Amino acid sequence: MNGTTTSEPNPALNGIKVIDLTQFEAGPSCTEALAWMGADVVKVEEPKRGEPGRWSGTDKPGVDANYFLYFNLNKRSVTCNLKSDEGKELLVKLIEGADVVIENMAPGTFARLGFDYERLSAINPRIIFAQIKGFAPESP
Repeated sequence: MNGTTTSEPNPALNGIKVIDLTQFEAGPSCTEALAWMGADVVKVEEPKRGEPGRWSGTDKPGVDANYFLYFNLNKRSVTCNLKSDEGKELLVKLIEGADVVIENMAPGTFARLGFDYERLSAINPRIIFAQIKGFAPESP
């Protein structure tokens, strides 16, 4: 140590953009950790309802559940209907400017929506694609 200090820390993932298509605990806890390390995490949620973790566990209409808040601090949020052409176009634009895409949908769902790894890498050749599956047919 040389006794000097800096006034602004430079987080490890500063400048990294993550597109978060996860819900409940496994995915959001992963992307929350990335956000705490400085990544710019953009959570993509279903229009009108949001992710189920947002409203499950609370009996107060219009109030986000503590569970949701805990796993989604430090994230920006956007709604996007991935079943519509407009929603798919929005996701493509997000992927073009991203470094990482993370999803934890049921096995095969993201690919059926038109977003398998081949498509993602065609949109953005630098993309890192992570899938988090809590339960899958090939799991123990």
